[in-house]
Amino acid sequence: MLCAGKFCGIGAGTAALQWLHASRGGLLAGIRARGVSTSWSPVGAAFNVQPQGYSLDLFGERRGLFGVPELSTPEGFHVAQEKALRKTESLLELASRTAPGPQTVLIFDELSDSLCRVADLADFVKIAHPDPAFRGAAEEACRSIGTVVEKLNTNVELYQSLQKLLADKNLVDSLDPETRRVAELFMFDFEISGIHLDKEKRKQAVDLNVKILDLSSTFLMGTNIPNKIGGHLLPEHICRHFPVDGNCVIVDGLQAEAPDDMVREAAYKIFLYPNAGQLNCLEELLRHRDLLAKLVGYPTFSHRALQGTIAKTPETVMRFLEKLSDKLSERTVKDFEMMRRMKTKLNPQNAELMPWDPPYYSGVLRAERYNIEPSLYCPFFSLGACMEGLNLLFNQLLGISLYAEQPAKGEVWCEDVRKLAVVHETEGLLGYIYCDFFQRADKPHQDCHFTIRGGRLKEDGVYQLPVVVLMLSLPKSSRSSPTLLTPGMMENLFHEMGHAMHSMLGRTRYQHVTGTRCPTDFAEVPSILMEYFANDYRVVNQFARHYQTGQPLPKNMVSRLCESKKVCAAADMQLQVFYAILDQIYHGKHPLRKSTTDILQETQEKFYGLPYVPNTAWQLRFSHLVGYGAKYYSYLMSRAVASMVWRECFLQDPFSRAMGERYRRELLAHGGGKEPMLMVQGMLQKSPSIDDFVSALVDDLDPDFETFFMDSE
Repeated sequence: MLCAGKFCGIGAGTAALQWLHASRGGLLAGIRARGVSTSWSPVGAAFNVQPQGYSLDLFGERRGLFGVPELSTPEGFHVAQEKALRKTESLLELASRTAPGPQTVLIFDELSDSLCRVADLADFVKIAHPDPAFRGAAEEACRSIGTVVEKLNTNVELYQSLQKLLADKNLVDSLDPETRRVAELFMFDFEISGIHLDKEKRKQAVDLNVKILDLSSTFLMGTNIPNKIGGHLLPEHICRHFPVDGNCVIVDGLQAEAPDDMVREAAYKIFLYPNAGQLNCLEELLRHRDLLAKLVGYPTFSHRALQGTIAKTPETVMRFLEKLSDKLSERTVKDFEMMRRMKTKLNPQNAELMPWDPPYYSGVLRAERYNIEPSLYCPFFSLGACMEGLNLLFNQLLGISLYAEQPAKGEVWCEDVRKLAVVHETEGLLGYIYCDFFQRADKPHQDCHFTIRGGRLKEDGVYQLPVVVLMLSLPKSSRSSPTLLTPGMMENLFHEMGHAMHSMLGRTRYQHVTGTRCPTDFAEVPSILMEYFANDYRVVNQFARHYQTGQPLPKNMVSRLCESKKVCAAADMQLQVFYAILDQIYHGKHPLRKSTTDILQETQEKFYGLPYVPNTAWQLRFSHLVGYGAKYYSYLMSRAVASMVWRECFLQDPFSRAMGERYRRELLAHGGGKEPMLMVQGMLQKSPSIDDFVSALVDDLDPDFETFFMDSE
């Protein structure tokens, strides 16, 4: 699509604000000539104190969200949208009268950028802003811009202007590799939208895309809606674990960590009880995706979705998943047997292992063997210390520092949001990260990264700085302590910051391929790689200090934590394989006479190992079917690549500047402007096979892998 919504939000925004103040010396003094702000403060301290209100511009005026003047009120979304549409019209006219050449690609990219400036920002605001009026206005802007994009992707005149360029071999040969790839990606967007069809079928393709957007939005909302059941239908001791609404019990999640087997069973059966409307929505969504794929010439939606990825085809994905399942089978059986024995030990009357059991009993096994109670670790992981740890790591690997900058009034949507400037030691300011880290009412609990504005080289030679948001759900600080993270929260922070660095360092000429605008099975590689750093004692030892005593986190505590993650890890991975295969079947040639629940039951029995529970429909809570439709396998494939990169490049020395520079040069710098497998080959200096990917994942399950470096010291 012209608006390159490929990963974690689609990307736009406004020019990032630069502040000019007196120099403070050091690094900042060295880069003053680049017009970089000197009003920043150290990143660690900024996250261990309460925010100090807002700063004002020279005239004391209120700024809009992310500094966009129009967005000081919800109505501003309509103004911004109309402005983008007017610019779209002028760029369409310019494209029609421009001779084929590199300028054609620049016009297309500017067209994409002008729409994404509104769409990306709105995509974030519609789910994260605390004001319902802002959320509603953003939702409408998303829908409006999305409709325009689908129409542009079937605009024959626009298509012909690009076709003239790509049909001329001499012109194509004269393009540099990145420009040629971007031109081909734009052409691909046209083709998967049905540009080659006749007028009536093109309209049908647009209508299908708009319907898919509506169904996706409805399905997503339905994945989080609680289920209710009459309180008289549950034993009183079970009811006490759930909120109550009159005579009804409200079940809004799976209660996976609850120690009472009956509480987990009740939550599982009630929360996953089929909702007819949600079931119909999902099956309509899958049907419309299938219709669209066939209309534009693909045998299945999966074939359409996997163009340009590392895997390339559904056949490759299934071969990868089935080989991985085979390799995991013996380990998975052993994991389930361990959990079954633990359940028998704790609850002899009901020893059968059920789908609601693994998260709890694997946790019991980890705690019993390794004593990894999170409260023992939290005092060492204050948010400020973790942010300083990231700062130190990025500085050593990439020459990058993070600085806190005071946002202007109206620039952020909540006073808890922190704004970070990302600064390179020689290149100066690279972009901004807004950190929306703390829990609040109506805020989604899912940790994620949003591109607000993609980077690009503008015609005046100035680089448009990228702007992103990282959203977490951390507890707020108290009067007696800063925000303290569990090991899992710390790892998630590192994961999301990996996405942010991809956005900051994917400094491509075109915003259509900047940063995380790349194939999904490659986009997760930088974030998963950061998890390996987060679990390496040499890295953790740089920042993990008790917030009261300053005592460093003992090495054996990190060792126990790493070893504990191997407990039942094969069963966890097998569950992901099951989810990924289910996703492929839903988007493949599944028999239309079967319901999605029948397909779920068959797939679970074949690829998981625990029985399907009658009258449940887990797929109706599977929100990834929207954003990761036919691409849920990406997490596993990205983890395989990240594992190989870690072993080959960073296991020996996680602070290697030479490897850090190779990492930036080969993997981060290109965004989606280069074939993903070529980037992987450049980093690993070899061409990995499907068997290599499978082996990397299975080898990661070995208990001694994470602690190899400890034993060898």
